[in-house]
Amino acid sequence: METALKGAHEIIAEKISDHPEFRAWIRNFTRKFGMVHSEKKKDADDEKAVYEMYYDYQEMIQKTAPHRVLAFNRGEKEGVLRVSIEIDPTKIHTYLQEKILPSKENMAVSFVRDAIFDAYKRFIGPAVQREIRAELTETAEDHAIEVFSLNLRKLLLQSPLKGKVVLGVDPAFRTGCKLAVLDPTGKVLEIGVIYPHTGKGRIPEAKEKTADLLRRYQVEVIAIGNGTASRETEQFIADLLHETKSTARYTIVSEAGASVYSASDIAREEFPDYQVEERSAVSIGRRPQDPLAELVKIDPKSVGVGQYQHDVAQKKLSETLTFVVETSVNQVGVNVNTASASLLQYVAGLNKTVAGNIRKYREENGPFTSRTELKKVPRLGAKSYEQSIGFIRILEGKNPLDKTAIHPESYPVAKQLIEKLGYSLDQIGSAELKTALQKLDPVAVAVEMEVGKETLADIIQNLIAPGRDMRDALPQPMLRQDVIKMEDLKPGMELEGTVRNVVDFGAFVDIGVKQDGLVHISKLSDSFVKNPMDVVSIGDIVTVWVDEVDVKKSRIALSMVAPKVAKSSGK
Repeated sequence: METALKGAHEIIAEKISDHPEFRAWIRNFTRKFGMVHSEKKKDADDEKAVYEMYYDYQEMIQKTAPHRVLAFNRGEKEGVLRVSIEIDPTKIHTYLQEKILPSKENMAVSFVRDAIFDAYKRFIGPAVQREIRAELTETAEDHAIEVFSLNLRKLLLQSPLKGKVVLGVDPAFRTGCKLAVLDPTGKVLEIGVIYPHTGKGRIPEAKEKTADLLRRYQVEVIAIGNGTASRETEQFIADLLHETKSTARYTIVSEAGASVYSASDIAREEFPDYQVEERSAVSIGRRPQDPLAELVKIDPKSVGVGQYQHDVAQKKLSETLTFVVETSVNQVGVNVNTASASLLQYVAGLNKTVAGNIRKYREENGPFTSRTELKKVPRLGAKSYEQSIGFIRILEGKNPLDKTAIHPESYPVAKQLIEKLGYSLDQIGSAELKTALQKLDPVAVAVEMEVGKETLADIIQNLIAPGRDMRDALPQPMLRQDVIKMEDLKPGMELEGTVRNVVDFGAFVDIGVKQDGLVHISKLSDSFVKNPMDVVSIGDIVTVWVDEVDVKKSRIALSMVAPKVAKSSGK
């Protein structure tokens, strides 16, 4: 008899747990009223207290931010946290009883009631919790990928530092700082090494060698990597600039991905005779010159602007970031005579093989002189040519239209428009033609020339500003000559800084000290901010005020809201 009752109990519990209406109601109820709870596991090792705020943490499911979900998951994976979904089952039990039990009591009711409670405890409850955790994770991952892609786009489209001779510095202590002098196009002029941190006896030698490079090549910008010995190297460079009264200025450059690039096949092919650190110095120097051209050589996941990027679906992340790189490259356009194969492969219609063939053709035959010459490149078929050619620029070509974003299919219209105004192709970019184009009524001219309004508008814009780089309108990198130490920072101090990363809870800003400061989302504006990206983007130059400095923990709290000045009570 007991065995039969036990079997009946199991059958009832399973049927209740499999009922779709019950499951759906319980899932929705739990989503609405349930809590996410995390606690530290006994004897868990969290030496740096990374998850300290989650040792005993509780929050409504519907209010749990995506970045916290990923933090829970990582802490759980690392064996530090225990995470659960908690909900008072009283109302769930009541709901199930109302749906299942008869209104009148009989001898079977208590038996079925026990089965209902058991069905929820053993089957429905755990299953619903797993489903909700999975939904939270999926939503959080999608959000993290979106944040990463938006940050990556801003990073790639930062304003290039054009026309500057740059000294790239890869800092180090024992092995010395590797140096790379680059001309305005990124060509390496000289490689060297100095040892400013291995003993006082070598500092004069390091200063003399660096000063000689600055003088001989008339270096205008010094790009210092932000890795090991970065701030010590910054102090060395700042002292040197003051002592020599040099007009050069320096900037701190993120080294994220530099080591990945330096040891890659791309770097070995580009600089087969250089050491890894020397290639890194070249990469650091080129980043401010043209962030897009240099960063496309690196796996997007390694550029340092993500948020829990290692905790999300890697395939989806890679596909999304690749799309961001492709759209960024095509939006800017590519100078086919200077672009690397790494950059060319992201042009619409091209691939790695064709990009390599373009570079090889260029090396064997010299610079391309026209867009049509690209048809001679092996494996660049008619379809690929048609798809890619509008994104490819030839700045010093035979046809002035080749330096614009105008597709060759529209060349006859462009030429007809220019002749209609009484000018020639050679006058593209001239002040006279620009003035004449700006006076046109695009709608009327489009009707007269029997061409689409959008097409004509694009042609006019490109003829007004041929070869225009949309990044030129963005803020230039901040250049410095003086060093600020964390110990120098005081609450209320006003500074300028560069936004380095934007995450759900705020923005990290480089203010010229070793550690980037955090502007919490609540300090981004004096009005409510839902999304930090509505206020700031990577590369923005912002004014901030120091809120708090914790030297021991290397933490700097900043604010973009000016502190209120107390009014004096004069009598």
